[in-house]
Amino acid sequence: MTDKNPPHAFDAKPVLDLIASIEADLRRLKGLVEQQVEKFDPANPHNKAPDGKLTEEGVECCYRMFDEGKSRYSVAQQMKISFAAATHRFNTWRKLGGKKRTRALLG
Repeated sequence: MTDKNPPHAFDAKPVLDLIASIEADLRRLKGLVEQQVEKFDPANPHNKAPDGKLTEEGVECCYRMFDEGKSRYSVAQQMKISFAAATHRFNTWRKLGGKKRTRALLG
């Protein structure tokens, strides 16, 4: 009969180290991309039209602040709008589904 040689031992450590390195790089890249996508500035002049009303971008900025848990008072202060306007936007945000709504693109 033929002698069966034991299979060669396979060292998985280098492969696992490579996978861990790739995963770390992917997490870092994902973090960089998410930071750029999620950034918004309540004081951005593009948030208001010349007549003082909020633009679509300004409305989305309000909604994102509500997504973060900011109060109507805080949104009014940071966006430089009245408390009544912030309340109106808050009620509309809730009707659209709150945090579950479909986000509009900024920029």
